[in-house]
Amino acid sequence: MDANEGGDANDTGWPATDIDHIARAGALVPDLEAAGPETDRACELPGRIVDAMHAAGLFRLLLPRSIGGAEIDPVTYVQCVEQIARGDASAAWCMNQGSGCSMSAAYLQPAAARQVFADPRAVLAWGQGPGARAVKVDGGWKVNGTWRFASGSRHCTWLGGHCPTFNADGSPRLHPDGKPWDATMLFRREDATITVAWDVMGLRGTGSDTYAVTDMFVPDHLCLTRDLPAERRHPGLLYRFSTAQIYAAGFASVGIGIARASLDAFIRLAREKTPAQTTATLGDSAVIQSKLAICEAQLGAAKLYLLNALAEGQETVAAEGELTLDQRVKIRLASTFAIHRAREVVDFAYHEAGATAIFESNPFERRFRDMHAVTQQVQARQSHFETAGQHILGLPFSQRWL
Repeated sequence: MDANEGGDANDTGWPATDIDHIARAGALVPDLEAAGPETDRACELPGRIVDAMHAAGLFRLLLPRSIGGAEIDPVTYVQCVEQIARGDASAAWCMNQGSGCSMSAAYLQPAAARQVFADPRAVLAWGQGPGARAVKVDGGWKVNGTWRFASGSRHCTWLGGHCPTFNADGSPRLHPDGKPWDATMLFRREDATITVAWDVMGLRGTGSDTYAVTDMFVPDHLCLTRDLPAERRHPGLLYRFSTAQIYAAGFASVGIGIARASLDAFIRLAREKTPAQTTATLGDSAVIQSKLAICEAQLGAAKLYLLNALAEGQETVAAEGELTLDQRVKIRLASTFAIHRAREVVDFAYHEAGATAIFESNPFERRFRDMHAVTQQVQARQSHFETAGQHILGLPFSQRWL
């Protein structure tokens, strides 16, 4: 099958599958949880965890089926991310980062997509690179830059560099509307200089290192422009969603998974722990009972709001071909909302667990750090609420993060 073709579709218009991807992801939770301390200390996913994730196809869920991917729908996908986050947030973060990057296959020529992703262990990672630049030369680009926050960079096979582009004479290359033309350059990991620079509070296991290239030649076929409908080469419905939307919803689901695991751990603790100088368990407290119920409701509400936003989008792209502006805003709003509600749940579990929570041997401390690392990322910016509010009020607003 050509890379421009989709798989067999079910009555929703989305490719049909008989694989329960959510169950596959959930089956890894015990091993991920057990490996958590090792992941945290090493600042990368252990090899056996990477192997297990590859065996379950978790880095290929958003790749076209024509190059060995699953090409699943976003509603199913984010629930897979949530399952992995219940076991380990760093593994889920790497999974979502790599999966979002893999959607670039839809913007490459079929042969280039196969070159990058045909290897069943292929993983693409990329990060931020202010100051990077790509200058047009015969047959490709001369690329210089340094990029940070490449989550999964220690197990990836390819890297991407986002660059403003320039003509050979140094003048900026522009889109027809006059805006600067930014592109993503793809190159093999071994061709970049990797700097280990991931000394952080939470999400330590993502190994989000810094990488650089100097005067690297990147051929034209490994240069792409993401998230522009005119540049999209694959007709699958999945690719009517942008990487920005998948990142937002996926990283929100990392938060939901952390919160779910934290709350479950607290419930177990509350049934058993008798705080010092008391004779009743934590769970006997009316205050705890009330707060726990509220957390359960707000986590469930946040998750359902996110899944509903994605489900509405799936129906629309199947019927009309593209998401509406209202739906793009709703996905951003639901994603940001879910991250902040998840953080409140994690904070509740951590604080009410008392001194139990501060020990690394108990299931609260690392999840607390991971959750607060999630909230520091661009997906959790409070300004996203401002954007949604402006749209709701009919005011002008920036669509950069939609």
